[in-house]
Amino acid sequence: MAGLFVELLLSWILLWFFDKSHLNALGILPSSQRFFDLIFGLICSFLVAGFGLYMVVYISKSSMGINPNFTSSRFFDRLLWMFNSVVYEELIFRGALLYIAISKLGIYKACLISSVAFGIYHWFTFGAWGNILQMAYVFILTGFAGAIFAFSFAYTRSMWLAIGLHLGWNVVSNIVFSQGQSEDQLLIIRGGQKIGNMWSWVYFLYQIAILPIPVFYYLKQSIKKRHDD
Repeated sequence: MAGLFVELLLSWILLWFFDKSHLNALGILPSSQRFFDLIFGLICSFLVAGFGLYMVVYISKSSMGINPNFTSSRFFDRLLWMFNSVVYEELIFRGALLYIAISKLGIYKACLISSVAFGIYHWFTFGAWGNILQMAYVFILTGFAGAIFAFSFAYTRSMWLAIGLHLGWNVVSNIVFSQGQSEDQLLIIRGGQKIGNMWSWVYFLYQIAILPIPVFYYLKQSIKKRHDD
């Protein structure tokens, strides 16, 4: 929590120094529309990520069951930790810096820079540095995600949709399907076989191509509604 407070303080300083604006420029104050943005993001990414991971389990013929040791308190502990990590990343990549970049460079250039930075950042958080193939995979995957989050911020003028999309995907991947975790979370997945190169490519393309579709239409409607208002 202390880290988030420092980020908010630095964000306020940057906004005031470069734009003479305040934290409300990031659209962080709650409203009915922003709450709807959050819920849409959570549900959308939850469904897309969940279906993709379930298909991987199904195609690989792995066994899947509920972890009997996964308690509600453990779930909320993991959820709180994940929420803090998502907000931490959002404040860095879709916060004051992106807001200032948009005002100076325009939406497309600013969102491109943000997505590239997000992809490079994950080379280190995913431990991919030094492995060229893994670096390329991580960069494309997280760079596309970063672009979706960045445009969500730019067109809704709020961080709530990006937080929902980001958090929903991470919760499904890390808490529900235990991806990248040192111990099992909600689901225990065992056995199975490698899904092969063809299905690996299909799943890779699925991850970067499907989520933008509902988000695009949602943002299109959001822009139209704001224009009508």
